[in-house]
Amino acid sequence: MPLAFLIDLDGTLVDTLGDFVEALARMSQDLQLPAPGREFVGKTVGRGSEHLLRSCLAHVGADAGLYETAWQRYQAHYGAINGEYSTLFPGVREGLAWLRAQGLPMACLTNKPSAFAKQLLARKSLDGYFDRVFGGDDFARQKPDPMPLLKTCEALGVAPERSWMVGDSSNDAQAAKAAGCPVVLMRYGYNHGEPIAQVPALAHLDRLDQIGAVLARRAHPTP
Repeated sequence: MPLAFLIDLDGTLVDTLGDFVEALARMSQDLQLPAPGREFVGKTVGRGSEHLLRSCLAHVGADAGLYETAWQRYQAHYGAINGEYSTLFPGVREGLAWLRAQGLPMACLTNKPSAFAKQLLARKSLDGYFDRVFGGDDFARQKPDPMPLLKTCEALGVAPERSWMVGDSSNDAQAAKAAGCPVVLMRYGYNHGEPIAQVPALAHLDRLDQIGAVLARRAHPTP
């Protein structure tokens, strides 16, 4: 049974696609570029802000040399609207409350920059559920590399094999497998346009508040 939970943010707890689309649209307007469409953005998020921004610039045919200017404009716009165009997925608050009630340590582990992650959690009143929050700029490498998971397990004082990763994409699953963490995947997230059901996991859930049933099944398996 788990002794800790590592929980992703974008696509797992909060539907932040609207924030990404709006910030990128404002950045594009500043640079007189066409804005990337919502569908493309939805397939591109999840691998960190640098990957998202470089991919979007390439997608609209922009000069790669614009990256630094685009980064500054994107960061400014994202910080201004962070959480304004996003909503919690159904069952998230109930699921976090149930997990918190189990008295086990929890960390939010995301590729989103740490400052934006903490700001978003606070704006959505989710910050009180977590013992630690780690973003994509807190470690030398990001998911799907296992380093963030291993470092987070170390910070929580729990072995990786007793720490469940809860995410929404193959990034989370790959990182968990490499780190030795069991993984639970949400069906509604941003798995780069690919069906998440094809990614092996302990369970695939429609709502975070279904995780208690998964724990119960693991504790008392059917003979």
